Amino acid sequence: MNADMPLSAQLINLFASVILLLAFAMLAQRRVLTLINLFALQGLTLCLSTLVVAFTTGQAHLYWSAALTLLLKALLLPWILHQLVRKLNVKSEIEALINIPATMLVGIVLVMVAFNVALPISELSQTITRGTLGIALAVVLLAFLMMITRQKAITQVVGFLSMENGLFLAATSATYGMPMVVELGIALDVLIGAIILGVFFFQIREQFDSLDIRHLEKLKER
Repeated sequence: MNADMPLSAQLINLFASVILLLAFAMLAQRRVLTLINLFALQGLTLCLSTLVVAFTTGQAHLYWSAALTLLLKALLLPWILHQLVRKLNVKSEIEALINIPATMLVGIVLVMVAFNVALPISELSQTITRGTLGIALAVVLLAFLMMITRQKAITQVVGFLSMENGLFLAATSATYGMPMVVELGIALDVLIGAIILGVFFFQIREQFDSLDIRHLEKLKER
């Protein structure tokens, strides 16, 4: 890290880098329970990053954002997903459309694209978190890649939630977060969405005795 960079900026960049590494770990992970644990760890790291931004900038609403992130992303949603995995008796490894090495190579390319796209915006930004904008965009792209290369419905949800983590990191990087009412609305939408998708999982399992989303293609014939 640059010695001339303030300690707070170094910590923010460190936490953002950890979030990116966790996104890669989630992309390479083949076990559902471990994937959920990595998502929880990503949420905890995002919470710590937000706390540092809040302390450095004096933006009081970011403390509430950090608390909401801790409660929702690191505790509540992982617990809900663990309960779903247990009740659905999901023990098999995650099936991927392409092998892990090829997926990781595509992920590296996406990270390079993300940094190049975010570079002009980062150079114009005057915030201390401007260096994390490229990382945030990379996390979003990696989460999207995980969603399109996995076949289990639970993995799709984890990918969607990880994408939301990247979007929140991007909002923190660009504007020191969103208005609190917007963040509360998004958090409520994400929580309700996770609950609805949980019900959806049970319906898929009841109809097809599997959580493989490829079985949904059979609905076209009905």
